[in-house]
Amino acid sequence: MSDKTSYGREKVEPIEIDIGGKHRVFDIEDPDLPDWIKDRALSSGGYPYDDKMGKKAYKAELELLQIELVKLQYWLQKTGERVMALFEGRDAAGKGGTIFVVRQYLNPRSARNVALTKPTETERGQWYFQRYVTHFPTKGEFVTFDRSWYNRGVVEPVMGFCTEAQCATFLEEAPNFERLIVDDGIRFFKFWLNIGQEMQLKRFHDRVHEPLKTWKFSPIDVLGMTKWNEYGAARDRMIERTHSAHAPWTVVRANDKKRARLAVMRRILRSIDYAGKDEAAIGLEDPLIIRDGSEFLASG
Repeated sequence: MSDKTSYGREKVEPIEIDIGGKHRVFDIEDPDLPDWIKDRALSSGGYPYDDKMGKKAYKAELELLQIELVKLQYWLQKTGERVMALFEGRDAAGKGGTIFVVRQYLNPRSARNVALTKPTETERGQWYFQRYVTHFPTKGEFVTFDRSWYNRGVVEPVMGFCTEAQCATFLEEAPNFERLIVDDGIRFFKFWLNIGQEMQLKRFHDRVHEPLKTWKFSPIDVLGMTKWNEYGAARDRMIERTHSAHAPWTVVRANDKKRARLAVMRRILRSIDYAGKDEAAIGLEDPLIIRDGSEFLASG
C-alpha cells in the first residue's frame, strides 16, 4: 500500500491525543470525522454560540465593512497614514481567510500581505526583528502579517526551534520594539485568533480531505496536534508579557470564521477616524467574540 495519497501528500499515521480529559486515537486519514470531534467542534473552548452565523447575514455585513475598508484605504493614500495588522493563532485558526476578506477589495498596490518563510542563514545571523522591519508600511500603505515576529513567542519555543533564553529575550524586547512602531505613527493592531481543540482537529481533517487545500497541512501540524496544552501555556505567557497599553493584544474567538472576520474588520475600522466613516454601517462589536488580551487572560 502506498504511503502517499493520490495527490502526493504523505499519509499520516493515527495520532494519540488527550482531549476533554480523555485519551483518544485520531485517524485523520479516515474520511469520516469522529462524532467526538463533530459534536463538540463549534462549542469547543467555551464558544458562546450554538450555531454558526448565517451566510445571508454574513454577506450583508461583510459588504458594508469592506466598503468602509475601501474608504479607509482612500484616506490612507490621501493622508499618508499607515496601518499594520498582524495575525497570530494556532494552526487552522483562520488567519489566512481573515486576511483575505480584509484585503479582498483593497488596491493591492498599497495593501500588502506578508507571510515569511523560515529565516535564511543570513537572517538567522541578524537581529531577530530585522527581517520583519523591511516589510513595514510606507506612507499610505495597509500591511497585514500572516504570522509575525511572535513566532518566537509560541511556535518556536514549543517546537524547540529556539532556546528558552532566546524566547525570554524576545518577550522582554517585543514591547519596546512595538513602542518604536507606535511612536513612529503606524496604526498597529495585534490579533490572536482563538479556537477550541476539537475545532482545530475538524479543520485539519477538512484540509486533509480537500485536494485543493491539502497543501495547508504539514508535518508540523501533525506534531502540533499532540502539543495542545504546551501551545496554550506559551500563548498565555506571550500575551501576559507583551500585552501593553501602546500595543494591546486583541483576542477573537474564531470557531465561527464568519463572526471572527467581521469582528476583526470592525475593530480596525472603529479604531481609526477616516474621512467618510459610517458608524452605522460598521456597527457595534460583539463582546462575546472579541476582547483585549488582559480580559482574555482574566477569564481563564
